[in-house]
Amino acid sequence: MILKRRTFGALAAAAAMSSMLVAGAGHAQQSGGTMVMVTVPEPPNLANYLSTSGPIGQVSTKVYEGLINLGWDFEIQPSLAKSWEVSEDGLSITFNLQEGVTFHNGTPFTSADVQYSIMEVLREIHPRNAATMRPITAVETPDPMTAIFRLSEPAPYLMVALNAYESPIVSKALFEGTDPRDNPSANAPVGTGPFTFVEWEKGQYVRLDKNENYWREGQPYLDRIVVRFIADASTRTAAMEAGELHYAAFGAIPNIDVPRLAAMDEIDMSTKGYEYFAPMTQLQFNTTRAPFDNPDVRRALATAMDRQFVIDNIWYGFGKAATGPISSNFAAAGIYTDDVPSYAADDRIATANAMLDEAGVPRGADGIRFKITHDMTPYGEEWRRFGEYTKQVLAELGIEADLRYEDVGTWLKRVYTDYDYDLSSNWLFGLPDPVLGVHRQYHSNQIRQGTVFVNGTQWSSPETDALMDQATTETDPEARAVQYAEFQQRVVEASPIIFMQELEFVTVYSTKLQNAITGPMGVYNSFADMWLEQ
Repeated sequence: MILKRRTFGALAAAAAMSSMLVAGAGHAQQSGGTMVMVTVPEPPNLANYLSTSGPIGQVSTKVYEGLINLGWDFEIQPSLAKSWEVSEDGLSITFNLQEGVTFHNGTPFTSADVQYSIMEVLREIHPRNAATMRPITAVETPDPMTAIFRLSEPAPYLMVALNAYESPIVSKALFEGTDPRDNPSANAPVGTGPFTFVEWEKGQYVRLDKNENYWREGQPYLDRIVVRFIADASTRTAAMEAGELHYAAFGAIPNIDVPRLAAMDEIDMSTKGYEYFAPMTQLQFNTTRAPFDNPDVRRALATAMDRQFVIDNIWYGFGKAATGPISSNFAAAGIYTDDVPSYAADDRIATANAMLDEAGVPRGADGIRFKITHDMTPYGEEWRRFGEYTKQVLAELGIEADLRYEDVGTWLKRVYTDYDYDLSSNWLFGLPDPVLGVHRQYHSNQIRQGTVFVNGTQWSSPETDALMDQATTETDPEARAVQYAEFQQRVVEASPIIFMQELEFVTVYSTKLQNAITGPMGVYNSFADMWLEQ
């Protein structure tokens, strides 16, 4: 059954890509129309310079732009930078900027905005870029259309991170003199992108209208994008089936409903458009709290969890068992290894119970070893079911778990600001290089209270810190592979996180929608070249 589902997914993805190519070649692009998409859950804000929470970027990347775009093979393409030159020593990058670009409030875009965005916003408060952009010591602005990055060390991973989702360029005039964390534009974004923010009806929708002064001539084609927030999964499926929605990504349509919808003539689906992200499901421990400060206890729970069961029964066959902190997507680059400690066991529960006994956490007279609260990722029904499964497994180990499901903002504050949790489900992007997406979860310098999606477990070690530091600047692929192999082995041995699965997301969309998926960032593209058949 699972094989059938996965085969269907592969065929449907191929069909979707084929239909897009045919549409692009045989249909004239049409202007006009309102595209309705659904995002789950409703984002806490629209500031992707402040948070990497997935739903935020799905909306804000239509408003904000980066210096570059990415093609299917991660080739760097122009955006707000029309060209660039990297020095031979890798210590400077000169960007030539697009002329005639304005922010949606009418102020001109210049190199001063690039300098401010990089040095004062992204390096300081962005969860990932504080590490990614650490080597940038200065951004020089010799003229309004030139920005020169000065680096303390070569950073070959940097260019790919300068896209709209990861590194949005904000208006210096709008932000200067304010705390970017409290700037009103967090809920009413002002960028240079193809769509302008109009309104946010909380609990209902965000409306984005065509930027009539967009710098790419003739774009965007759509008149409007409406981003709807529909909490109930069955209602989302019904809305897509009824033609009320045109686009749903990142599991907004439950996997169990995907085959039925994709069989309809009016609907297509694809697993393409997620290559940039390398998403991974995990359970993360608060390693500062007993008994999860004991790695033997953490390893016991890692042994008890049945990864394939979760893939087959909660995500309906979409996914692949994870082995450690780095996705197998990196195998082609030589920096993934499955030569790590394995927590597979013929009888997972019996083995895990024995490990807990040996770890010194025996059952009490009532059969309970200890009690915890398990905070579930507030991203939809699959995560509720995953929480229920986790609760059942823990019960078999003599661990009593209360389940807690809160809104996104409250959950993020609990995990990354207050550290007021025991065990939380989560999923994070690995991104095209471990420096961008992986280091933030394990490095000591990424224990940054109040910053989301960084080292929320608060686990780290000098040895793994050193390995990450070495790999960051290592230009020899073989040496880098050795460094990351040891890093993976050490992290899996310590088990601050239970690595569950490499997520395989599905995008479901109307066949009327053309250029629905145009690169490895999928829904995080600007949609400037998307159009609707009228």
